[in-house]
Amino acid sequence: MNEKTMRFKARHIWLYIIAGVASLGGLLSGFDTGVISGALLFINDTWPLSAFEQGWVVSSALVGAVIGAAANGALADIYGRKKVIIATAVVFAVGSILCGFATSVAWLIAGRMILGLAIGMVNFVIPLYLSELSPQKVRGMLVSLYQLAITAGILFSYLINRVFALTEYNWRWMLGAGLIPALILLIGISFLGDTPRWLISQKREHEAKDIFEKIEPDADADAHIAEIKSTLAPQKGRKTQKKIFQSWMLMPIMVGVGMMFMQICTGINTIIYYTATIFKAAGFADTIGALYATIGVGVVNFLMTFVAIFFTDKVGRKPLLYAGLTGVTLSLFALGGSFLLTDYLGDNLKWVAVGSIVVYIACFAFSLGPIGWIIVSEIMPLKIRGMAMSLCTMANFGFNFVVALTFPVLLQKIGEGYTFWIFGVIGVFSLFFTYKYLPETKGRSLEQIEKNWQKGIPARDF
Repeated sequence: MNEKTMRFKARHIWLYIIAGVASLGGLLSGFDTGVISGALLFINDTWPLSAFEQGWVVSSALVGAVIGAAANGALADIYGRKKVIIATAVVFAVGSILCGFATSVAWLIAGRMILGLAIGMVNFVIPLYLSELSPQKVRGMLVSLYQLAITAGILFSYLINRVFALTEYNWRWMLGAGLIPALILLIGISFLGDTPRWLISQKREHEAKDIFEKIEPDADADAHIAEIKSTLAPQKGRKTQKKIFQSWMLMPIMVGVGMMFMQICTGINTIIYYTATIFKAAGFADTIGALYATIGVGVVNFLMTFVAIFFTDKVGRKPLLYAGLTGVTLSLFALGGSFLLTDYLGDNLKWVAVGSIVVYIACFAFSLGPIGWIIVSEIMPLKIRGMAMSLCTMANFGFNFVVALTFPVLLQKIGEGYTFWIFGVIGVFSLFFTYKYLPETKGRSLEQIEKNWQKGIPARDF
């Protein structure tokens, strides 16, 4: 084996270690997103909840997520990406403990809100951390690993739900289990460095060079540093808070917020949060059967994310989005139609519902899920990247909160069929938005993308 090959392998081992440790944050986000699906069935046995109270138990985490995302941008720009990840792991641990020992609905909601703080923080800072560390040729793949970790966390939560379903303290064990990966993340991230791009913005070029040489030993670290400094130089002397409102920044911010709208308002988290509830409504008579169905959905979600990992840097972001959005939209109309045809379908309703949800999850998993976070982590200028991504993450969880809180009420007022058709209409809009406003970022450095925005190049022409 020649020296170049050995160095190539060493480079990738280092990157995968970084991505693996950092992506534990995604596992935690996915776990605390998915675990409530099964836990909610048993919480109702402890404290009978109205539809509105169910909505608050679920969506309280999203209130916290908005707050976490809002605070995180400035913190990440001031203190660095690594320190924010450490703080996030601590908050995850505290929230898991509070939920596990909750003695009232109010306590449970408070614990879920603290977990939400961590979810908002981690969904912003980990994609940012990975995108700034990754070479452009594998950036899409490595950021996709974060989404894979989210799907793994969701699957893990479904398995945990099944394991503890028949125990005495079922939902408490379910919600408290997140403590373990939180501690692992806390320990692991302590041994990693910060991103070279943030270090350069803090005039710590020597440290940045050391990290560049570890990540890309065959590349010219000095050239990398010079390119990054060239994008920072024109922005000197202006306050960061004002830069976000420069005219050329309006389009990437709109694209980022639009991407978050597409990701959430096509209904993904209603499926994740209420999978077991939807399956029971579709005809699964017992709780355990519904939980097994959710596990199947979790497996599909996890496996199909590998499509994005393998193809996003090969075929590009937009082709995967077109394919995934088409499948998501059609499956939503099929799912809604199945509930509207209950009398005709009879006992077959549950299998049509399962099939539609499986297709929906599969298509989301290789498109909107990972590519949403890839796009927002790539398109924002370095000097305000933390603040701009924080804004997009706030939008994500704001949309999520509205959808999660209103979903049980919509089910009561207009029924499952029309509710899912509303999400389907949003899917049609999302296809148009993707065509018109989303840039193709495949094969471009973060600095090249920033310069294209500054020059006023339309997103379709990137």
